[in-house]
Amino acid sequence: MTAAATDNSVKMLLEHLGYPSLYPPQEMALSQGILEGKSLLVTTPTASGKTLIAMMAILKIIEKGKKAVYLTPLRALASEKHDDLKVLEKLDSGRKLRVAVATSDYDSSGRELASADVIVLTNEKMDTLFRHNTEWLGDVGLFVSDEVHLIGDRGRGPTLEMMLTKIHKNYPQSQIVALSATVANSDEIAEWLGCELVESSWRPTKLVEGVYEYGTVRMNNNKTFKVESSGISSSVDLAIDSLKEGGQALIFAETRKRASSLAAKAAEGVYNHLDKQTKELAAKASSEILGRGDDSELTKTLSQMVAKGVAFHHAGLGPSSREIVEDSFKKGIIKVLAATPTLAAGVNLPARRVVVASILRYDSDYGGSVPISVLEYKQLCGRAGRPKYDSAGEAIIVSESGVNGEELYDHYVLGTPEPLRSQLASDRAVQFHLLSTIATLPGMKKPEIHELFASTLFARQYRSATVEFKVESALDYLEQEELVKSKSDRYIATEFGRRTSLLYIDPITAVEFKNALERIERTDNKHTLGFLHLITNSPDFYPKLSLRKKDHDEVSLLIQDRGSEFLYHTSEYDCSRSFWALCEWTEETSDKTLSDRMGVEPGDMHRIVEMGEWLAYSLYEVAKLLRREDLLSELYNLRTRIRYGVKEELLTLVALEGIGRVRARALYNAGFTDVGKIAKAPQSKLASVPKIGPTVAEKLKDQLKKRLGQ
Repeated sequence: MTAAATDNSVKMLLEHLGYPSLYPPQEMALSQGILEGKSLLVTTPTASGKTLIAMMAILKIIEKGKKAVYLTPLRALASEKHDDLKVLEKLDSGRKLRVAVATSDYDSSGRELASADVIVLTNEKMDTLFRHNTEWLGDVGLFVSDEVHLIGDRGRGPTLEMMLTKIHKNYPQSQIVALSATVANSDEIAEWLGCELVESSWRPTKLVEGVYEYGTVRMNNNKTFKVESSGISSSVDLAIDSLKEGGQALIFAETRKRASSLAAKAAEGVYNHLDKQTKELAAKASSEILGRGDDSELTKTLSQMVAKGVAFHHAGLGPSSREIVEDSFKKGIIKVLAATPTLAAGVNLPARRVVVASILRYDSDYGGSVPISVLEYKQLCGRAGRPKYDSAGEAIIVSESGVNGEELYDHYVLGTPEPLRSQLASDRAVQFHLLSTIATLPGMKKPEIHELFASTLFARQYRSATVEFKVESALDYLEQEELVKSKSDRYIATEFGRRTSLLYIDPITAVEFKNALERIERTDNKHTLGFLHLITNSPDFYPKLSLRKKDHDEVSLLIQDRGSEFLYHTSEYDCSRSFWALCEWTEETSDKTLSDRMGVEPGDMHRIVEMGEWLAYSLYEVAKLLRREDLLSELYNLRTRIRYGVKEELLTLVALEGIGRVRARALYNAGFTDVGKIAKAPQSKLASVPKIGPTVAEKLKDQLKKRLGQ
């Protein structure tokens, strides 16, 4: 009899989910003691049931009166896992469980999460809770770390590595369950984490891989087959071929432009395969994209394609468009989805066939296109096969001109993923995490600091002299810039260092902000463009879009017209398109203009605004620390202008609930220039304002009655 059959809580969970039995990897996890609190590293393919393994561990730890934290690398994934784990609230476990999620607001202690039993967090949000010494972390009995193979990712890897190091070191009694796709050095990772290893190649749908070359596909199950050519695109031919008998296809393209192009090429062929009901549902999803999205050409183009059962998916899409595309693909309305590889690390969107249109990717560090790793290829493959619909999934690489199909087959199909390597070796990463460590544990001695970093994967994979040198160099930098100070070989963070750590900004960004603010003379001058330039040029700002040749004249004119606002001499060559876009956004430039004329797509603009607002807040906090009261009002207003995308004259209007940039401008243009005028106006007059209408007018009046009544 299995442990699942004898454990009441697991039995109840399986019955609720309608699972008659466990998958082999889940049985392995039980036999290795997951219900007894054993720490495990589970490395199995996508869709092999890792989430259920985590759920079983979560239920057992809650029975013991402890909390569980579920960590993910991406916000979209955190949201998806939160939805998955909400099922635990429906179980009759003797008391009402609460599942919560938090993914942003880095300058927050997370006290509002204290009453939850299961807390879903991004890795970065978890890191901020460490920095705030959040009290309820002492009640956590289980840390689940999803997608742990991303420890080898240049961007996200260092934070994930330091977070796991701190969990292992500071909470030795807590259980760790790390979940990952198969990796070559899983033994090393398990040993580093102090985990038992559960390793399996089992998946619910068999995965068959192959290479397409000259009209023929060679698969690794000894089968070959021909694909009918349309003369348009081999990748599209492979995708449409998979639609027979109700399949869906994912095409992974190397760039946004190629993803959009492949989706467009697939549109007519896919539409011919749709039945009447799917065509109606596709038309509905298409209308929803237009209704909820912006008026950019990108969104209109996407809407037209979705109506034909096709879509593209990349970081340029706005949040609502992306959500509709993902939902429509899950429901089978969209039959072919062309995406950039970021999708593979995000939400779960399986397809019968995955087509890898190119094995090349642009690498900014290299300055050109490079072949993807075997690990990344296997991640893309993981999306092949829909557990409820397919007995097998297919992953096919398209051999492009100049790339030999045999070599692709040998390297990728037969290849083993590369071992995970620590990414903590960069100076910036060490400085960032060293400052947070000293700020969180004031009075640390140098040997204690070295001991912490000696516990990292970085220390396991590199010579100890290298690690010590990196830590010493970072200490020197932090002391030199007055972020930390030492006395009798003990280190504490300065007030500036503590605030930098809690703001969750790079020490280099904080130093640049401090130096710039100290140089500003106490005058009545405006500094709007100077602040925006400082923010968008900082190391933390992302995405930094370069100016195109045709943009230089316009940015040069902007600098000439408003040069007095800059903090120091600036030319267009010092500016990014992100800076220009943020300037235009705060002057109420429309989404359509930003996307169509300036080439800043809705998804990019969303991130530019989000990042800009966070850094404007950080700049405000540094100014407060420096006692620059003369700058605080302007910085506070700038942050609000970035959030809403408005000129200064609309600030009091956007403070009203339900009033964004469009409605605020409509009210202002109709003569309602402040809250007092809105309060005095008849409701019918407010309702006649474009974009307002009776419902919004009524809510406005009720809101102001309550406010003025107080």
